[in-house]
Formats: sequence, structure tokens, C-alpha cells
Amino acid sequence: MPGLAPRRAAVHLLHAVTVLGRPLDGQLDRHLAGLSPSDRALARALTGGVLRHMPGLDSLIDSACAKPLPADARARQVLRVALAGRLLLDTPPHAAIATALPLVEGGPRRLVHGVLSTLFREGAELPPPSLPPIWAERWGNAWGEAEVAAAAHRLAGVPPTDLALKDAGRTAEWAEKLGAVSLMPGHLRLPGSQAVEALPGFDTGDWWVQDIAAGLPARLLGPVGGLEVLDLCAAPGGKTLQLAAAGARVTALDLSASRLKRLRANLQRTGLDAQVVEADALIWEPGRRFDAILLDAPCSATGTFRRHPDLLYLKADLDLGRLVALQSALMRQAARWLKPGGRLVYAVCSLEPAEGEGASPPAGLQADPVGLSELPPGLSPAGNTVRTLPSLWGEAGGADGFFIARYRAGA
Repeated sequence: MPGLAPRRAAVHLLHAVTVLGRPLDGQLDRHLAGLSPSDRALARALTGGVLRHMPGLDSLIDSACAKPLPADARARQVLRVALAGRLLLDTPPHAAIATALPLVEGGPRRLVHGVLSTLFREGAELPPPSLPPIWAERWGNAWGEAEVAAAAHRLAGVPPTDLALKDAGRTAEWAEKLGAVSLMPGHLRLPGSQAVEALPGFDTGDWWVQDIAAGLPARLLGPVGGLEVLDLCAAPGGKTLQLAAAGARVTALDLSASRLKRLRANLQRTGLDAQVVEADALIWEPGRRFDAILLDAPCSATGTFRRHPDLLYLKADLDLGRLVALQSALMRQAARWLKPGGRLVYAVCSLEPAEGEGASPPAGLQADPVGLSELPPGLSPAGNTVRTLPSLWGEAGGADGFFIARYRAGA
């Protein structure tokens, strides 16, 4: 049946994320293998649509059921996919039902048919965007209800595609060439998800994909031309590329061989140079000190929820203790490797205060205040720290949630 295969793939992907607790990106190749490009795109759109609107979809399903379906029931996954097709992709009602029933596979076909028929007959509409309750409460306590509403709005839509330019002096030229907007020199923004490999400038290495918030930590190291700079936890390499493009002599260190493979590929495509080191930063010894160090530490990554909505289901039982301990240990290592007067920027792509505002620098580091002129319009520093939240640049498409702190080593 046309349209059945991508919907089956979407059901399997949702099961992998919400029941088995597996990251979506790692499951795509397995469950989309053998599908045509159009079917792969449809399966991804359905899966992403469900993950972005799951609380609302589930409320519709529950309103049409005499008894709530178990959260891990296959019938619930099938209903989610069918409703996402109808309410988000405008699938005709008869096609949504016809492609849903075969997916129940021996389960309650009559129930699925009845729920969909009832909802379609009543003209059901998707409820307003909302976060899963655990995150609404968590971020409401941390940031307030206005940020919860902003996060829900950001989650509901596919985020724009941000590009970082190798030559910031060509921002206007590339903005015109790509039909993009720019929020600061060296940054371009294109609407929605893009087939970036097909865009002008990809093959020639004139830019790379990097959320605007993710580009701020390297910028806050200041002028790095000619300096010895260590990029800790560097893969997949966006910040390494920024530093190398600014003229730094970069050492890029990461523990992951597969992620470093991507970093090397990005260096080759852009024609930029860095010394790449595969090692554990907790035991590695560089044998020298650095003028500046960028530590984009391993973290919960909750700030990237708008690009990775599966995180909201994978990390519902988030235990930050181990991560905070690792972040502190990495900062202590970085402080040891700084030259006197050297600058350290610590960053996490997290909306969890424990990983950001709660982090304390080791002895020997002093707060290095961030100036307003160092940041793009609309963003203000708080002393030596910068925080991006879901409400930032809302009309322009938002940004990832980040915490950034800047320090100087004592003389």
C-alpha cells in the first residue's frame, strides 16, 4: 500500500525512542534502509512531528478512548503517526485510517479505527504546543512560565538552519547568494531544514552548519590570530573551524574516534588546519601550556531540544550528578594548561542551571567580564557569563540554549 512503509518506519522509530530509550539519529539508518528518498523524508517528518507534538496528540487519543492506552502500546504509536499525518501533513482522513490499520499487526484494529474515525468526524484540531509535563515543571521552576511557553513554541516548529562563514567579511555576499538573513557578521540563517550538501559554498568549504548560539563560545575567546588554542571536547568541529578560520594554531582534542572522523572531514572540506588529538582529556598531558582554551563540556544537551526533540523523552529521568562532576574535572584540567593571563571559555548546550550557573571555576581563574559589543543584538551578558534561553530571537527562529562563562588565569 502506498505510504505504508514510511509510516511503519515511523512507528518503529518512535518505539526505539520512547520505549527503548535510543537516540533518534542512531536509529535512522537502520529503520529507513531500503526506502525511497521521498519515503525517507515522510518517515522523518512523521516521526519528528510526533516528537514535537506528543502531549497534544496523546490528549486527543485519550479523549477518544474509553480507557487510556498504555504509553508503550503499539496502538498508541500507530495513532500518533496517523494523527500527525492528518493534522500536520494534511493526509486525507481515509488515507490516514487505511495506512494505520495494517500497522497494528494483530492488535486492536477496531479501537484504532474507532479512535481515528471519531476524531476525524469531530474535526479534531491539534492542541496548542506544549512541553512534556516533566520539562514544563522543571524549566518553569528554573526560568519561569514565559520561558516554558517560548520553549513549547520553539519545539512545535522545525528550527532554521544556521551557517557559520569561514570569512565573516563576505557575510553580505553570501546572504544574497543563498537568500539568507544574518543576525551577526559571519552568521547566516536559512528557513527550516535544508539539504546543505546541495547549497552553493558547501563543496568549496565556505561555510559549515552551526547554530548561532553554538558559535558564541569561540567568539568570546576574542582575537586568537597567532595564538596557541586548545579546543577541548572538540568534535564534530564547528568551534575548531571557527578558531582555525580566525588564525589560531588549534589543537582539537576529543575522546570519540567516530566524531573526530567528522571533524577531520570538515577540516578537509573547508581547507582549514588543526592538530587533531584522540585522547581522554582527564588523563592526557599536552606537555605545554596554551594561550587560550575552549571547553565545550559534555552535558545533558537539553538546550538543543528544538533540533533534537527526542532528548525530551530520552532524558526525562536526568541525573546531573555525574555530568556536573565531569564538567568540574575538565575545567580543573583546562586551568592547569593555561598560560599566565590566558583566557578560558567554558560552555554547555544545556538549560539546566546546575550545569551552567551552578558551575564554579577552580582556584586560579578570575572572572573575565563579557562586553555587550561582543554579542549579537538582542543578547546581553551578566558579568562574565552569557545565557541563551528559548525566548531569545523568537521572531527570527530562536537559538539553542547555552551557558557560557569566561575566565582569565592569574599572572
